[in-house]
Amino acid sequence: MAYWSGRGLRGSAFEEMINITNKLYSDKNLAVVQKIPTPITPLKMDKSRGLITSAYFEKKSTVDYMGAAQGIPICFDAKETEQGRLPLQNIHEHQVDFMRAFKMQGGVSFLLVHCKDKNEIYFVSVEVMYYYWRLSRQGGRKSIPYDAFEEKYRVRSDEGFPVHYLEAVNTYIMSNDEA
Repeated sequence: MAYWSGRGLRGSAFEEMINITNKLYSDKNLAVVQKIPTPITPLKMDKSRGLITSAYFEKKSTVDYMGAAQGIPICFDAKETEQGRLPLQNIHEHQVDFMRAFKMQGGVSFLLVHCKDKNEIYFVSVEVMYYYWRLSRQGGRKSIPYDAFEEKYRVRSDEGFPVHYLEAVNTYIMSNDEA
């Protein structure tokens, strides 16, 4: 069973930028995407500050975000790295299974990867993620290399959106429609 302590939520600044973007998408009727909370059971509370200081995760979560954009179901997980690659130890089998099943049902599944060392964000499709994840399970490399992050899927701050990922989603959809 996984545990959380007060040092958790290290990717929260990136997630907050995504949350702001999702609110703006909703306000402009472009998408409705919600952060999926991970169910926890508190173990210790700091009652004077009203904070949970220790807890355990009740069950495995699926992905960080789910919703729909212009009628297309989307789900994604937000990841951060400072290593010039994305370690696959941060992606769990149940997440991979969920994202692949979501794609098979007609949705778009992906990772948003914030490369903090380069100050860049990329859309990484479930297909690319699964390719490297499967290789790692067969004894291959244990990360998604930086050169797997395609420039056409680079996510920028644009049009007032801090993390304007819908452009990359659109590029992905258009690329698959042409294939």
